[in-house]
Amino acid sequence: MTIKRLGLIGLTLISLLLCGLSLFGSWQEPQFQSRLELYQTNLALQAQAWQPEESSKENLQVVRETILGEEPLENAAKQYEDARKSVQTNLEKAKTQLEKLRSPSVDTPTPSKPLPETRPGENPANQQEQQLQQSLKQLQKLSAELDLRLGILQAQQGKTETAIKTWNDVQQRSDINPQFPETSAVLIGLWSNPPRLLPNAQQLIQKNLDGWFRATALVQLYQLQQRPDALATVKAAQQEAATQAVVKLAVIGIIPTLAAVIGIVLLIAVLVQYLVKGKAALLAQNADLAWSTPWGGETILQVFVIGFFLMGQVFVPLILSLLPISLSGGDVRFQAFSVLLRYIIVASGALAVLYLSIKRFFPLPEYWFRFNVRSNWFLWGLGGYCAALPIVVVVSLINQQLWQGQGGSNPLLQLALESQDSVALGIFFITAAIAAPIFEEILFRGFLLPSLTRYLPVWGSILLSSLLFAAAHLSLSEILPLTALGIVLGVVYTRSRNLLAPMLLHSLWNSGTLLSLFILGSGN
Repeated sequence: MTIKRLGLIGLTLISLLLCGLSLFGSWQEPQFQSRLELYQTNLALQAQAWQPEESSKENLQVVRETILGEEPLENAAKQYEDARKSVQTNLEKAKTQLEKLRSPSVDTPTPSKPLPETRPGENPANQQEQQLQQSLKQLQKLSAELDLRLGILQAQQGKTETAIKTWNDVQQRSDINPQFPETSAVLIGLWSNPPRLLPNAQQLIQKNLDGWFRATALVQLYQLQQRPDALATVKAAQQEAATQAVVKLAVIGIIPTLAAVIGIVLLIAVLVQYLVKGKAALLAQNADLAWSTPWGGETILQVFVIGFFLMGQVFVPLILSLLPISLSGGDVRFQAFSVLLRYIIVASGALAVLYLSIKRFFPLPEYWFRFNVRSNWFLWGLGGYCAALPIVVVVSLINQQLWQGQGGSNPLLQLALESQDSVALGIFFITAAIAAPIFEEILFRGFLLPSLTRYLPVWGSILLSSLLFAAAHLSLSEILPLTALGIVLGVVYTRSRNLLAPMLLHSLWNSGTLLSLFILGSGN
């Protein structure tokens, strides 16, 4: 066995260990999906105040009920109660982890996800403790915010005593920003019998509440203060926000639903065609046709271990850590640019390793890295996107039940959700909808999937490449949905034999996600 092969085996084992630790670390992190659901709930609460004009009230009322459901307040309260329980569970876990980390009797501290910003000489244990402390503070803040809002929902349902109890719980906490207990005191006063008006009520409401919750609290305040002009202004603004919220919910709800319906029709049509025509069906074309692969497993490992994993998790982060400026701070535009810069550097390095690894096999056999603009790649990509929607949605629903709000998520999603800067969003779009589809499809569908057909049948190669594609995102909660998406991408590529098709599908998927995040974020 050569020194090169021994080194590759060692690097592979190191990569598997680091990947395993990262996935294990993500198991203790909250899912992004739960936060996303709260944003959608907040938008629905704004929309429920919408009152259509009398001339079209009957027709639009049906639309309103379709978008919001029959009991928006009750549904929102349930969402907030579920989120509150999830946050409390995560709080207890974070406190336990912190205690274990600080205890000298613990021999095996919980491994954490490696951070790209770790600098040479830093103590990993200290860094992990700082992460846990920061996570603890964020969870405590989020818990207080949820309780403030949940109390308003309870009060609006007529459960005043329950609401006051919820706000009293906030007042008794000493581990949060003092403004949250002060705001809870304001809310208790507004809904008490008789009411008590605090002198700084308006300022605290405007600072610590937003959206429907702020408007509802201000309406209650102005009614008690008997300020008709201020009350009319708030209600007019609330109606305008409600109209915008209905439009936003329609965009993020109706368009994906229509695409999913088209996808279901396509899946049924393809299945019927396959049952009738068998191997002559459209979906069966190229189904069993493997690529002619001139290289073996050593080249595959070299590309993925050195070019993809170590380049992204070790080499590039180490180089960037030596720069005189930190790429982790700054405003949202700087963060968006630093994410794009890192991605381009990692992708360039990985593609360079890929090129150098297979260069000696040039010219490649037929169908390798094929980009055929004149073929029907657009229909394959668009149809694949519609078909992927219902499949991934069903898998995601099952996945949520399995992980119960845990398992981590892509941090880029949170940045995109909370950023309402058009320049930053444009940079995020370049990263997610252009750079990622090009790089990941070349690597996973263009190289890995065909390479695996040397050892596995085509369907086995699709499945294994999809699983590795999902695991490469280093979040346990995303493995099942991304594997399902990867399978659709693999089927589209193996049937079309054109990389433009899965690239389009991948770009449409990421673009739809970013659009939904932007719309949800703009409503909160």
